[in-house]
Amino acid sequence: MDLSSGLPFWLIKNGLPFDYQSLQKDAHADVIILGGGISGALAAWHLAVAGVSCMVIDRRTIGLGSTCASTALLQYEIDTPLHELQNKVGLQNAVKAYKLCSEAIDSLTAIAKKIKFTDFEKLDSLYYAAGNRDVPFIEREYAIRAQHGFEVSLLDEGLLNQYAGITAPAAILSQQGAQTNAYMFAHSLLQAAMKKGVAVYDRSAVQKIVHHKSGVKLTTEKGFTLTGKMLVYANGYEAVNYINQKIVDLHSTYALCSEQGNADDAPFQNKFVLWNTADPYLYMRTTSDHRILVGGRDEKFYNPTRRDKLLPKKTSQLSRDFKKLYPDMDFKEEFSWCGTFGATKDGLPYIGNYKKLPNSFFALGFGGNGITFSLIAAEILKDTIMGKKNNSYDLFSFDR
Repeated sequence: MDLSSGLPFWLIKNGLPFDYQSLQKDAHADVIILGGGISGALAAWHLAVAGVSCMVIDRRTIGLGSTCASTALLQYEIDTPLHELQNKVGLQNAVKAYKLCSEAIDSLTAIAKKIKFTDFEKLDSLYYAAGNRDVPFIEREYAIRAQHGFEVSLLDEGLLNQYAGITAPAAILSQQGAQTNAYMFAHSLLQAAMKKGVAVYDRSAVQKIVHHKSGVKLTTEKGFTLTGKMLVYANGYEAVNYINQKIVDLHSTYALCSEQGNADDAPFQNKFVLWNTADPYLYMRTTSDHRILVGGRDEKFYNPTRRDKLLPKKTSQLSRDFKKLYPDMDFKEEFSWCGTFGATKDGLPYIGNYKKLPNSFFALGFGGNGITFSLIAAEILKDTIMGKKNNSYDLFSFDR
């Protein structure tokens, strides 16, 4: 599957930071993780810390799927607002999902610190109304979050302009957000896992997968076999090829990154990430080397040819979107790219066993919260492997 194109900033910035071997012999581990992006890396790290024998295998070079195209803006807010999510999954489950995502940001912060990964920054999150008609929407969302204990403030136009330097009628300011470099975070997690005995193989395409009652067997295109007790599907949107039911709609998304130094005058640098109520929504963040990253202008289709043809147009639109919000700031585009993302019926990920595939576990962090969902999946996986009950399992299951 063609997951991205253009010039993803993280890949240009970091290149290929580590070398991994391709699989050149038969191998065994208790848990096999299919996919070496951020989802697979978080799963591998959690299992390694728990002392579980596991290995990671990827058909691409590590990180060159969706992970290198991720804008890595971390929020606890799910693509479906809380006041709407309650109508899809019930109030208790909706609040639980939001709180799990909030806790995931704290967990990711702690993990980054533990493995000494420095390109991770805790920030506020600003969610602003794209127009006057969205003010009641913002007020409803603020009310339900405040009611259920989330640290939020409601900003009117004056306070918002004072805080963020933008003109908009209202916004929710949250104390819980972050930004990172998902590509290097995945590599750093895998390097830490390898030190604990995890084997990582890339450029090793799996051609056949057999699930049976006592385990799994994978065969690569070169004829080598991998055997294990459980297979973790952490290969993102490509995992839909193994699931015989409609669980996600694949869309196209766009991003651009400014020249270095353009963020020096940005009100949100080292302060907050921001996004809005538009559909599709616009979002912005800065990078550790003082660039401005802008994303959005999504299209509701998956077609790499059509997606890529739109990149110049979408890049111009995103640049104008930024200049409309901050007309006095210097903004010079240097990199632009497009990628694939998935939207589910309720905005929640799919995590857990797929009953038609014995000894399977899926870690599918679809949506804008992919990285926080991946952390939740890794924690549920670890508990499942260790024989512990995880109270969040049913919330994200295929049977929900």
